[in-house]
Amino acid sequence: SATMAAPVGYEPRLACANLVLGDFDPRVEWILSQPFLMEGDDHGTTRKHIPDYLLSRPDGSVCVVDVKPAAKLQIPAVRDSLDWTRREVEAHGWEYRVCSEPDPVPLANVQFLAGYRHGFQFDPGQVDAAADVLGAPVTFGEAVRAVTPIAGEPPFARSLVLHLLWTQRLRTNLSHLLSTTSVLEPT
Repeated sequence: SATMAAPVGYEPRLACANLVLGDFDPRVEWILSQPFLMEGDDHGTTRKHIPDYLLSRPDGSVCVVDVKPAAKLQIPAVRDSLDWTRREVEAHGWEYRVCSEPDPVPLANVQFLAGYRHGFQFDPGQVDAAADVLGAPVTFGEAVRAVTPIAGEPPFARSLVLHLLWTQRLRTNLSHLLSTTSVLEPT
């Protein structure tokens, strides 16, 4: 996790997919896996549940996240457990979200960009210089060409541009697969 600068646990792979999307969200500043055990009475039924994630934001707000396959959301026992969790979490003034299978194209883009998420891999001066050069909308291919003099070689320039997309100093429409013709804009 770039957000935590450390590993964050997940199980199963569906949780990993949603974790990567949370790591990409600029509003998330802290991620905790399986943050606490909830126990309580739900109209005569004793419930125990461990949510998948706790996300905190710079404004102090908190979001508790459960990840479930969409097919399981129709199972009454699962639905009842998640409904109870929602009531309990929201009673504390926190947001509650149930995530399922994300849209595959944005997920593929974010998973690809995650390879360029760690700032320690990049010279901060080159990152800032690349962001300065890319002050107007350009295609991905044009961005790589513009940053090559800063990075020294096209593969390093490409990495810098992808890092700027991960850190959201640049943005593009992630609902379409990234390509050399994707239009990038400064944020």
